Amino acid sequence: MPKFSANLGFLWPDRPLLDRIDAAARAGFRAIELHWPYDVSAEAVRERCGRHGLLLLGINTPLGRVDAGEFGLGAVPGREADFERGFLQALEWAEAAGAGAIHVMAGVVAPERKEAGRATLIGNLRKAAALAPETTLLLEGINQRDKPGYFYSTIAEKADVIGQTGAPNVRIMFDVYHAGVSEGDIFRKLAAYLPLIGHVQIAAVPSRAEPDEGEIDYAHVLAELDRLGYRGWVGCEYKPRAGTDEGLAWTRTLNVTL
Repeated sequence: MPKFSANLGFLWPDRPLLDRIDAAARAGFRAIELHWPYDVSAEAVRERCGRHGLLLLGINTPLGRVDAGEFGLGAVPGREADFERGFLQALEWAEAAGAGAIHVMAGVVAPERKEAGRATLIGNLRKAAALAPETTLLLEGINQRDKPGYFYSTIAEKADVIGQTGAPNVRIMFDVYHAGVSEGDIFRKLAAYLPLIGHVQIAAVPSRAEPDEGEIDYAHVLAELDRLGYRGWVGCEYKPRAGTDEGLAWTRTLNVTL
């Protein structure tokens, strides 16, 4: 059965980051992943993870100008220099904290700029991959319901960008929630793109709550990942219905161990 990591961008949101790390360890998680932890010392995060024997998997690149509606800069034409600065910030933080992966956020791109955005993203990824050859760079599509205008929302689009980038350390972040909302057909996509998948994330569809409700039977998804030979981590990136600890009852429902 796959191994699970706690996404502390969503889990235990009622407490500071270092306390969230403590909570993840108490709950039995063996790994964590973060969103934008830049206001906390990377050294402090590394020390707290080491205290509990937790593996820190990855973080996201900075969002850009949030007040202007930006949600990442990887595919935003004209912001290449800002993307590079943000990526170097993420890389420095990740290396200091001990994280092995960075989710390169593509950003919101207007439809008429899609082709320019694709060229921008490929160019940015080539540079980033060369700057961080030992770091896995993850690409995640975000469904258009949650983030209208996000550069991509399908697995095929990410795979095409990876092919054009030509860097072995650029991989797919297969978020089952986003894929389920955007396009469905999860099992076929897992099988087809398994060689390019660097990380998997889960949450209920359509609620994004614990993975024990909704349209996707996660017992079958997890069994399929096992059957396919996926040996990476499965990130629990869901929004708890109530308290995070109480919500972990989903592990008993699905008969899995953290």
